[in-house]
Amino acid sequence: MTRQAFPRLAIIGGGPAGLMAAEAACAAGVAVDLYDAKGSVGRKFLLAGKGGLNLTHGEPHARFVERYGARREVVARWLDAFDAQALRRWARDLGVETFVGSSGRVFPLDLKAAPLLRGWLRRLRESGVAFHMHHRWLGWDGAALRFATAQGERTVEAAGTILALGGASWPQLGSDGAWVAPLEQAGIDVAPLQPANCGFELAWSAHLATRFAGAPLKPVVAHWVDRHGVAHARQGECVLSEYGIEGSLIYAIGAELREQLAARGEAVLRLDLVPGYAESVLAGRLAAPRGKHSLGDWLRRRAGLDAAKCALLFELTDKATLADPAALAAQLKALPLRLRAPRPVAEAISTAGGVRLEALDENLMLRERPGVYCAGEMLDWEAPTGGYLLTACFASGLLAGRAAAGRLRGA
Repeated sequence: MTRQAFPRLAIIGGGPAGLMAAEAACAAGVAVDLYDAKGSVGRKFLLAGKGGLNLTHGEPHARFVERYGARREVVARWLDAFDAQALRRWARDLGVETFVGSSGRVFPLDLKAAPLLRGWLRRLRESGVAFHMHHRWLGWDGAALRFATAQGERTVEAAGTILALGGASWPQLGSDGAWVAPLEQAGIDVAPLQPANCGFELAWSAHLATRFAGAPLKPVVAHWVDRHGVAHARQGECVLSEYGIEGSLIYAIGAELREQLAARGEAVLRLDLVPGYAESVLAGRLAAPRGKHSLGDWLRRRAGLDAAKCALLFELTDKATLADPAALAAQLKALPLRLRAPRPVAEAISTAGGVRLEALDENLMLRERPGVYCAGEMLDWEAPTGGYLLTACFASGLLAGRAAAGRLRGA
């Protein structure tokens, strides 16, 4: 074991939160060492941008903040320092212009993550950030940081530390949740990590699972009752998968579905497959003589159902209901899906749970370990896809970087 002293700020984790913390600290005049377990930084950021990097969202600030659910008041304070507009200006300063798509999501003009990350890393290196790859954080040895490296275990003395270690989704990219154990051993309160922005499992037949996996369901309206007995509805799009259902609509309400599953062992989601028709109107249309048309063709003509919606309806509906226009209309307006479980956390887009916000002060410093800050997805908050995750990761990193630098410069 070797020991080397660095009277500098150590940032552990090279995702958006860690990199933004490094930028903020450097801007405040503090020397930064950034450590990451992998051979390069920003791996999950790059993969997330493969289909088009969704940086943030263009909706009004008040509505934007609502996307953070139970933690919206805390996250709103982060966004006061760095919101969606600030993120777009920051990207422009790196030479990356952005645009608002038809869905309200904000993307780089070229849709790519790599040019933005390359420009960002160049600026960080020019600012003096020292990058240390293949350093897996193991916890503390007294006040020193412990790392596993190819040359054996190494300890580092740092004047301050920011942990930005991600969640537990996509572990092959470095976010494996291995930081939970050393934090809990240090007495830090960590909420169990759970899958967020993930699909949910249903018991499909082999026919539906093989023939319609990947088929979109759009538009649909999801109806559900939360654990307090309050009814909700939300329109959007989802996708059939071989194991169940996924997609942006499911991700947006995933936290509430998880709560139902945890409390009851099952979550019931009802889908309105034909939001363009009132139930009474639909029943009348379906009551017309079918003639020689097959039921699938009749549903396409009279209710606008495509093949995927028909397959889902046939999967979950008995023959008596299919033969009764009024009962069929009711089924089409509230098709019950009985969800059995979320998909494993390693498959999820992001993670819920993590370091409880109550364990941190207003500057994201651990109350039980002064001088150590936490940022990004490893904190106990969540948000749906659409740019909300990235924006809050950037904002929390900025806050932690500024606070840690301020503490060091004031010491």
